[in-house]
Amino acid sequence: MFADRSTGGRTQGDTELLEMADGSLIDELIELTAQSLSYLEIEEHFNIVKEIGRGKYGQVLLVTHRRRGTPMALKVMPKASTKLQGFLREYCISLHLSCHPCIVGLFGIAFHSDEHYGFAQELVIGKDLFAVIQPRVGIPECAVKRCAQQISSALEFIHGHGLVHRDIKPENILLLDRQCSRVKLADFGLAQKRGTLIRLISGTLPYMSPELCAVVAEDGQRAPGVNPLSVEPSLDTWAFGVVIFCILTGFFPWERCTSSDDFYQEFADWCRQPAAADVPSQWQRFTPACLEMFSRLLALDAGARCSVGEVKTYIDEDWVRAMDTGGQTSQNGKTKREAAQLFTVPPQIREVFLSGESMSKLSVQSERHLTAPDMLST
Repeated sequence: MFADRSTGGRTQGDTELLEMADGSLIDELIELTAQSLSYLEIEEHFNIVKEIGRGKYGQVLLVTHRRRGTPMALKVMPKASTKLQGFLREYCISLHLSCHPCIVGLFGIAFHSDEHYGFAQELVIGKDLFAVIQPRVGIPECAVKRCAQQISSALEFIHGHGLVHRDIKPENILLLDRQCSRVKLADFGLAQKRGTLIRLISGTLPYMSPELCAVVAEDGQRAPGVNPLSVEPSLDTWAFGVVIFCILTGFFPWERCTSSDDFYQEFADWCRQPAAADVPSQWQRFTPACLEMFSRLLALDAGARCSVGEVKTYIDEDWVRAMDTGGQTSQNGKTKREAAQLFTVPPQIREVFLSGESMSKLSVQSERHLTAPDMLST
């Protein structure tokens, strides 16, 4: 199906229907798209320039439309390993949300060929957020805040339409510039309507919430004998909190949210009695305001987590404790040497730095590795 790019592939009536907040429009869009799905062979309608991405579920091609000359990113998925319903759901959810400025836009082109399903989306020239994270360092706080504001806006929009992304991670945040002045959320392959029962566990372990990890067996499948969870915005809220930690520091806070993970358990103990317990070592670099923000995003009880939009109330606060410019003391009164020791990551967590090896080890569906990252300018 083809539609004009300026409206994101929707008519005015469709845009008005976006006010529906229970996700019910998605079912209608899926049905209509299935009835009108065009057949075309990719090379007859597009000039393939190069492959710009590849993952478990397919590939992304940089193409130009043969008739219009428009550059596009074409996401194609093999029919042999892709269910039609799953393809339609991803396309329709992406189309439904693509009018938001911080979500990758679509051209309203969905099709099938002899071997593939595919759809066309806007071409974002630039890296993803994962590619610019400096291991053990992260990216500048000002860039983190710019990114956090935009992604929280995108997630508010998604949740407001009765949907949950379910795969919030740096790899799915695309940069339009090196300063994070403009970013876009991508990849709705795991997105679902709120309230949908989770029957197959998918995602990346460090970003998965405690309630989700509790039902995941070691092989990544749902543990036997446990009741399925339902898809809720709190899953995105937790992952968003972990993403902020990762891009501020350059490492994961834990491998997975289970009692067998010492770093998660230390954090969980602190959350249960913050007044009585010392702040865990890997969290001591953060200011009280930032710790409060994390405690709300990463509340152990899913029902107690704040909405993603509340991150905006902390934007004007300092997030990372500043070292004194004279080099003698840090904000908390410790010497520079003491602060360096305070912020040194315990040896065990060196296994989970943001590196290619760690992503392979930790991801349920890790699809690519981090090589030497580019530094992000302020």
